[in-house]
Amino acid sequence: MPDKIKLGLVFGGQSGEHEVARVSAYNVLKVIDLDKYDVVTIGITKDGRWMIYTGDWDKLPDGSWEQDTDHLRTDFSVFTDPLIQSIDLFWPMMHGPMGEDGTIQGVFEMMNKPYVGCGVLASAVGMDKVVSKILFERAGIPVVPYIYFYDRDWRKNQDGLVKDSEAQLGYPVFIKPVNMGSSVGITKAHDRVEFLAGVDNALQYDSKILIEKAVNAREVECAVLEEDGEIQTTLPGEVVASKEFYDYEAKYADDQDSKIVIPAEIDSATIAKIRAYAHDAFAAIDGAGPTRADFFVDRDTGELYINEVNTMPGFTDISMYPMMWGNMGVGYSELVERLIQTAKRKKVTDYTLK
Repeated sequence: MPDKIKLGLVFGGQSGEHEVARVSAYNVLKVIDLDKYDVVTIGITKDGRWMIYTGDWDKLPDGSWEQDTDHLRTDFSVFTDPLIQSIDLFWPMMHGPMGEDGTIQGVFEMMNKPYVGCGVLASAVGMDKVVSKILFERAGIPVVPYIYFYDRDWRKNQDGLVKDSEAQLGYPVFIKPVNMGSSVGITKAHDRVEFLAGVDNALQYDSKILIEKAVNAREVECAVLEEDGEIQTTLPGEVVASKEFYDYEAKYADDQDSKIVIPAEIDSATIAKIRAYAHDAFAAIDGAGPTRADFFVDRDTGELYINEVNTMPGFTDISMYPMMWGNMGVGYSELVERLIQTAKRKKVTDYTLK
């Protein structure tokens, strides 16, 4: 038999989405073809410690792998350790800052190793909700009205920023930390009191804050993947939130009754427009890996807006990205294999001076 491909799956991370990333990693590990791949699991704890884990993968979802000391190794460097260096390609199963924002991708670039997912630029741009909106606008993709500011601005001119938002956007508005995912830190504010509390909450997660006009919208998502230079999109799916908006609890808590409808029950013209905008958004950020483009469809006007893109979308058993591909006839295990193959085809650049 030919030699197995050594796959390094890096999971966890330091973001507020650490727990989701563990579950995503576990779901991927359950379907990887172990006759074809030799998997090295590398966990990153919330405080940033890297550990090679050789124990039972069933301990990943609840985090108990960190106490499995008989199967942990911490004395290594990712740049010099023989086991790490022997890895053929990496899959960063990490969501949010320090995993989805170009930082871990930069480490792999420095190691000269291919990896699943978008590159440094696309990852960073996709994570920054403001920079991505600017690119979407340049690409002709509509976005909801918004303003943004930094914590330094908030400290200096809180009253002025509140009044600017009220004048330009009115109420209600969504208040978001710019560089977070899974709806972590997001608040819907209906008045000034909720606005102030929402900004304080968002500042716990980021120093850059986005304020968006709330629209009475359906939340529709579209999965994107590039293979052999061709950008492919799925039929969109719709999220019917169990709460006023699709926050972290509505997404992941067991007692929530949020519904996912795939394909979304919307007219064919809107579906075609969503897929076209998802394609263009992926191209605008220079995407190169699994990406989920999220949209709003205004219930009152029918207007379509892009919300954001996720360049490392969730891979849990209830995640929209694999479910949308499943609707297209691509099962979970096949999707995992196809994503690994996209990493194998990545060009590894030799920066050595000739």
